[in-house]
Amino acid sequence: MRNSFNDWQLRCETPAGAQAEQCALVQNVAAEDRPNITLLVIVLKTADNKSRLLRVVAPLGVLLPAGLGLKIDNVDVGRAGFVRCLTTGCVAEVVMEDTLLNQLKGGKQATFIVFQTPEEGVGIPVSLEGFGPGYDALP
Repeated sequence: MRNSFNDWQLRCETPAGAQAEQCALVQNVAAEDRPNITLLVIVLKTADNKSRLLRVVAPLGVLLPAGLGLKIDNVDVGRAGFVRCLTTGCVAEVVMEDTLLNQLKGGKQATFIVFQTPEEGVGIPVSLEGFGPGYDALP
């Protein structure tokens, strides 16, 4: 771990076979009423520095076609699609455009919505405190 920004942590590691260190802004959260539902939220720049990714690892057993919903300060900003599942969970990923990045930097709280059935979404609150400084500290 490199640094903490309120609820976010800056973590850096050199992946196997990679030349350069890769850094990401990370937060791990659990649903208040369902401690078995945890999310790992990861913000990183791609190796070529051309795009910024918001990657979320949700628990196994989530409904994949429904995707992962996202609200920022109770404003619906859309859904991210799941790209793959690993033994640790299922990964949803979205390329962050400036609009989304600015919403995250300016917001107080993001809520990720995980669907276990088509009708039932579980909202998991993620604090955005420290997100801006943390993002700006990404090399």
